[in-house]
Amino acid sequence: MRALIIDDSAVMRKVIERALRQAGLELTEVLQASNGEEALQALRDDHGKSNPLSLILSDINMPVMDGLQFLEQRRDEKLAVGIPVVMITTEGSEPLVLRAISAGAQGYICKPFTAEQVKARVVPLLRAA
Repeated sequence: MRALIIDDSAVMRKVIERALRQAGLELTEVLQASNGEEALQALRDDHGKSNPLSLILSDINMPVMDGLQFLEQRRDEKLAVGIPVVMITTEGSEPLVLRAISAGAQGYICKPFTAEQVKARVVPLLRAA
């Protein structure tokens, strides 16, 4: 399984990757981006590959392009259509959650999180995709 992790903290990207592995997900490749703009470019570069992404995890608060702008631009460009997106963030306010969902996020995990929480939110999305 291939995943894209978007967070401005390299340490947090590693923490998320480790949580995915601890949740029992077999990752063959993990793409990383430090903001939404880099993530969009990664999706453009990945478009049409024979082994597409299975999952996108994104923070909301990032420099250059935040996670909500990323979701909206991804939707507008029709990139990674059908790939589940889970927001992992400290932002848990209802307006932000609703905006993320309306822009295409299927899940939401608040920091700090455990591997069990990641598993509980991500595995059902992967099964449904």
